[in-house]
Amino acid sequence: MKAKKTIVTLLILLAVSAGAVQLTTANGSNANPDNKTNEATTPAQVHKQKKPDKHPPSSPVSEKAKPSAHAGSGSGTGISTTDQNGYTISIEGGFDTDSVDHGRPVVLIAAALGVSTEVFREAFSGVTPAGTESGGPTSEQAQSNKAALLKVLAPYGITNDRLDEVSNYYRYNGSKGELWTHTAATATTLLTNGKVTGIKITNAGAGYSSAPTITITGPTGTFSATTTVSYTTDFKTNGSLTAIKLN
Repeated sequence: MKAKKTIVTLLILLAVSAGAVQLTTANGSNANPDNKTNEATTPAQVHKQKKPDKHPPSSPVSEKAKPSAHAGSGSGTGISTTDQNGYTISIEGGFDTDSVDHGRPVVLIAAALGVSTEVFREAFSGVTPAGTESGGPTSEQAQSNKAALLKVLAPYGITNDRLDEVSNYYRYNGSKGELWTHTAATATTLLTNGKVTGIKITNAGAGYSSAPTITITGPTGTFSATTTVSYTTDFKTNGSLTAIKLN
């Protein structure tokens, strides 16, 4: 009996030992020999690309646009037209003022009121001007100035309403590149046997405070001309061209 128990015990021990060896072998086959984490089980890191801005920053620009080189300049204000004969007629300037008038088109204002420039300058000598580049006089200054003007102008039949009308029509702000109300003149060439023999006014314009410079350029060369300006009490013809003569 003891011999049978001993044999049974040995068989059990052998069976247990064999199972242990199988478990060890199985575990060893699944283990990473370098003790590293299996790369397949590690999630890959995804780097999301930033979406480009729908509205990329704009390039810096100047806050103020550069004014035209001729803005508000009497000598640089003009018009060029090409006529049916192929000549280009340039009418430049014509908006000069006397230095004593500080930018005011006194020749136009005086003519519109029906007085000479000397009379208007005399009337204006009693005025405290706000300047052509200011925002205008205060109400108190305006009343005082008007009284000074009418003191001289009233004897010539100029009323308060007419003074206001003329003053408002020719008022402008030089600091903003403005010019008083005006109409550009135009002209065309007159040919005889293919040569320029004269200039015809097609639009006399208005608002010229001085004689503009006229240049004619075309197939037979370049010519200059002299203009004559007339002044009236009518805004539509005050400071208009009445004649153009080839030099």
